[in-house]
Amino acid sequence: MVAFILLHTSIGISILNTTNIGIEYLVHHANKGIDFVFGDISNKTPIVFVIVALMPLVFICSIIGILKYFGILRLIILTIGYLINKVAKVGKLESFSAVSAVVVGMMAVYVSIKEYIPNLTKPQMYTIAACSLSTVDIAILGAYTQMLSPQFVFIGVCLNFFSTFVIVSIINPNDPIEISSNFSGPKDEHHSFFEVLTEHMLDGFKLILAIVPMLLGFIALISMLNDIFLRLIGISFQGLLGYLFSPIAFVLGVTWQDSIQFGQIIATKILTNEFVAMIDYIKLEDLSPRTEAIISVFLISFANFGSVGMIIACVASISKEHGKMIAANSFRLIVGSTLVSCLSATMVGIFVS
Repeated sequence: MVAFILLHTSIGISILNTTNIGIEYLVHHANKGIDFVFGDISNKTPIVFVIVALMPLVFICSIIGILKYFGILRLIILTIGYLINKVAKVGKLESFSAVSAVVVGMMAVYVSIKEYIPNLTKPQMYTIAACSLSTVDIAILGAYTQMLSPQFVFIGVCLNFFSTFVIVSIINPNDPIEISSNFSGPKDEHHSFFEVLTEHMLDGFKLILAIVPMLLGFIALISMLNDIFLRLIGISFQGLLGYLFSPIAFVLGVTWQDSIQFGQIIATKILTNEFVAMIDYIKLEDLSPRTEAIISVFLISFANFGSVGMIIACVASISKEHGKMIAANSFRLIVGSTLVSCLSATMVGIFVS
């Protein structure tokens, strides 16, 4: 229903167009700051990725900080969370966590509910972790839109949000308990405006510093593995993974001709992260519009082993017992969050010719 509305109704198309304009507006003004610091470099090659794709995160995080200071983010999170709870019946805490994952980020979710975590059940922890893995936060969207079509980035965020509850309700049925029913949102922290603003700007830059080393390491590692496999068996590591995952790609709706390439993207995303997969994706040529739509939506999530490790570390710093609980369910989390991406990608494939 969401995919049909966004792709085949005047209201949905207007929402997509407005979203595209809004993202382009933010990135345009983010580039003003980039040009001042680095010179007129944002439109040049080859050093475009860090500058054009990642540097806007600093500006976007500052906007998030302003919205947070004035209480707008809290209102949005609690309102949407309330509506989701009424429709999906997943509990106030779980609904809040799902919306928070999109608005404030995968790691910040656990900090915002840290006083509740020690009392959460195993199903609740799984639901919250699955929500944070299956969605992406708005701060990172500017980077995604530099590599993928903005309309499919937005569609992917919307579809994953709802697909998460569908998949979780199947593989992790959960009856919300009293702690969720009594949840009223995180406690407000009182800071000055400029303290919040500078803190979020620094958070944006820290995010860049976290992404760049992972890209350098993973891309170099994959390059080495490709070379080793080519020398040993005559096919690259990614090529081998492409064949292994091609049946999944075909089931999602891509043509058999594109399935091996998509299979490589699926494997790369799960084993490394979505940025490495996106960099491989933009190198592909002669893909059909339908395949491009399916791949783009599939990539919009944090469903990978590295993200699970980050969640385990974050939760363990709050409650060691619950950190072990997440670790014991690592594989289930990867499977569940990947199924969310598969469901969303399949849905968009139905409505894109």
